[in-house]
Amino acid sequence: MTDTLTARLWRSIEPIYAAILEHPFLAGLTDGSLPRDSFRFYVVQDAHYLREYAKALAVLAGRAHTEDAVLTLSRHAAGAIEVERSLHDSFFRDFGLSPAEVAATPLAPTTVAYTSYLLAAAHGGSFAEGMAAVLPCYWIYRDVGQELLRRGSPDPLYQRWIATYGGEEFAIVVGEALALMDTAGADIGDAERARVEQRFVTTSRYEWLFWEMGWRQEAWQV
Repeated sequence: MTDTLTARLWRSIEPIYAAILEHPFLAGLTDGSLPRDSFRFYVVQDAHYLREYAKALAVLAGRAHTEDAVLTLSRHAAGAIEVERSLHDSFFRDFGLSPAEVAATPLAPTTVAYTSYLLAAAHGGSFAEGMAAVLPCYWIYRDVGQELLRRGSPDPLYQRWIATYGGEEFAIVVGEALALMDTAGADIGDAERARVEQRFVTTSRYEWLFWEMGWRQEAWQV
């Protein structure tokens, strides 16, 4: 069986993914112990993040080499905005947060760093490098969602979040992204492959940091 690029990329982050699964934020989602303030902080930051993530996907759609890739990434960019509006808006209603309050909330340091890195990767380097940068948000959330769905949560609010990312609809979207990554990386050389892996590992680390940010309710220190 051929060893795909995505299979090699996943092996490169196995220790990072293991650390993600052990994070207290995720443990708190499944046992219901996660403080509401931490989850509220996280979903507000995630709303900011998804808007920038959608922009990165739109940039990559403009750089794609095939019509199918353009269509897929454009649809995914629109889908990220739709998730931000529907899922997060329902959480914001639960928390009594208005759109104006969410918009006025400053981006946390990790949100700024992560989204800046994504947009820089989408604009610079090769298309494959840009795809590698956006891929962990797809892939890790799918696998985390499926794992947490198996565990379940006694908290209906947290179960709603888990079901979004652990469901079949999101799995289909992730499968499309993985196929795009393998196609983009099919003919790249060793030097570019190393840069692709570096992008993938870096944003996988940012995924851990994003949950850590929510757990600690990260704020600027100065």
